[in-house]
Amino acid sequence: MKDTYTYKIENGIFLNKNFKKMSKTSIVLIIYILGLVFGALVLKIWSADTSVFKGLLGLGWTALALIGLFFAEKNEKN
Repeated sequence: MKDTYTYKIENGIFLNKNFKKMSKTSIVLIIYILGLVFGALVLKIWSADTSVFKGLLGLGWTALALIGLFFAEKNEKN
């Protein structure tokens, strides 16, 4: 009964297996890109009226992404 297609769909087993196969680097990059889209659309970081705060916010987000990539790669190798 647990091998049927409807059982797997109802319990989200397919989605869980795909996330386990994803590398941590890919997950960090997806979060970074979603953050960029959020910053562009909601926070309007790249609008015409920019400020020092918006620039530092973008640099900080990129720095966090680079740190996340570093640790993701470090943990995948070990």
